[in-house]
Amino acid sequence: MSDAAIGVLCLQTSFDKIPGHIRNPATFDFPVVYRVVEGATPRRLVREADPTLLEPFVTAARDLQAAGVAGITGACGFLVLFQAELAAAVDVPLWSSSLIQLPMVHRMTDRTVGLLVADERALSPRHLAAIGAHDLPVAVTGMADQPEFREVMLEGRRDRLDVDRLAAEVDDRVDALARTHPDLGALVIECTDLVPFAHRIQARLGVPVFDIVTLTRMLHASVTRRPYGR
Repeated sequence: MSDAAIGVLCLQTSFDKIPGHIRNPATFDFPVVYRVVEGATPRRLVREADPTLLEPFVTAARDLQAAGVAGITGACGFLVLFQAELAAAVDVPLWSSSLIQLPMVHRMTDRTVGLLVADERALSPRHLAAIGAHDLPVAVTGMADQPEFREVMLEGRRDRLDVDRLAAEVDDRVDALARTHPDLGALVIECTDLVPFAHRIQARLGVPVFDIVTLTRMLHASVTRRPYGR
């Protein structure tokens, strides 16, 4: 299974997907199969937590399984609300969100874990409870008030991304988080759109950084084990 593909459940977005984004195939050194769920916009999933999206995501997950993928992940951390239902709908491993790593990450350091999310006002106790993280010490910062992120990622006003402008916005939020929570043991990036800046985040915080790409790579590694010494 060394060439096994991983399937990715995707929102309907059209902005540039730069290297490091889960929807940029160059991010991975193994095959990735994408399924875009029509009508699943950031507004409906992130801000509205629209329960009617569950059925089309289940259909997409089953389509990916039928296509022969060895496992499935998701291209939006807010999919965590549907984790139980999606995992039950298929017979391959399915991790819907980077947030699934949160309990593991906390146990690594036994310190507060930072969360960088698309919209901190939209992140509810339900999202954390979906993966057993409702009582963990977390420090959350979000990007919803940052103009480049809001206009391109959340509102879809344009497709062309100003990478330098977005990088500066990420730096601003991470620096603010570090000032208010200097005791962070690690950080989890909820939003897949921010993963291309993981190296910048780590350089500023000096802690382990986890995201949907680290999770997808772990999933692929777990289903493609090889003999040692060969």
